[in-house]
Amino acid sequence: MENILLKAEKRTVLGKQVRALRRAGYLPAVLYGRHIPDPLPLLLNLREATRVLSKATPSTLITLDVEGTEYPALVREKQRDFIKNTLLHVDFLAISLTEKITAYVPVEWVGESPAVKDYNAVLVAGLQEIEVECLPSDLPEKIVVDLSSLARPGDGIYVRDLALGSNVEILSDSDEMIVVATAAGGEEVEAAAAEVGPEEPEVIEKGKKKEEEEEGE
Repeated sequence: MENILLKAEKRTVLGKQVRALRRAGYLPAVLYGRHIPDPLPLLLNLREATRVLSKATPSTLITLDVEGTEYPALVREKQRDFIKNTLLHVDFLAISLTEKITAYVPVEWVGESPAVKDYNAVLVAGLQEIEVECLPSDLPEKIVVDLSSLARPGDGIYVRDLALGSNVEILSDSDEMIVVATAAGGEEVEAAAAEVGPEEPEVIEKGKKKEEEEEGE
């Protein structure tokens, strides 16, 4: 997997004073984990960090270069100003390259389903992330699911159908549905919707409340 390098520097400005740093083009962040003694406040270049982190998933391995010392890390939380569409704060989890970790890997659909093309079926989504355990070097950035195996309405792809290799252990329930092709307007749509559960807003990025971040940095 690609190793992404992101430069950072130690941050001494905390609390509400970080607003001035943001106005100056910087992004406050924090690095924590059992591999470092204390949480390390960081300062990133906002433009560079935005470019790098826009492509990063929760399973993307990032090397933080903090004034010459490198820390392998994963992004754990991103706080965003959704009105201005800018990052406000990032939490990084420091990891060891020689110890297994657990992480959620996003699912990506590829290909065309014959059930949709030939039978006008509707695809109903289930799990959008798969929990896995492996060494950081074996951690996939995404799990590709090929829709071409959905030949007829009623066909589905489940966690048990995934093959990620012997180095990656899947922790998600093997009976969980990832995607199913349902007959448009038929009973299968209702059954699939019941299996997925009630519709909820998709949480793209988890972040702390702005007030908590300002007071706790």
